[in-house]
Amino acid sequence: MNRKDGNLATILNRRVELWGNSTSETKNALGQYPKEEKRKTVLWAAIIPQTGSILQGRTDETALARTTHKFVIRYREDVKPSDWFIYKGQRYDVLYALDPYANHERLEVFCEAVSLE
Repeated sequence: MNRKDGNLATILNRRVELWGNSTSETKNALGQYPKEEKRKTVLWAAIIPQTGSILQGRTDETALARTTHKFVIRYREDVKPSDWFIYKGQRYDVLYALDPYANHERLEVFCEAVSLE
């Protein structure tokens, strides 16, 4: 970790839930194992809003243009683009995850806030 970023434990100050889709253990009426939403874990994260300045000049459907927040968490290998975070009832869909410095210490997970209406 870059020493300018401070101690990782001090910046992870929000309890968030990591959710994902998993295959059900029971069959449905069609005899299939359907996908179901399931909470993977509860973890500590830093939530950093991304400013509009990084979004200028980007086309509408690029992942960077859709990024509204960055979640910093301890490194884990199971975070996928199909997952999402829940914080205080707000859903944040994962767009992509980045392992800065490739040292497996933390993940920077770029997300898009989603309206739950």
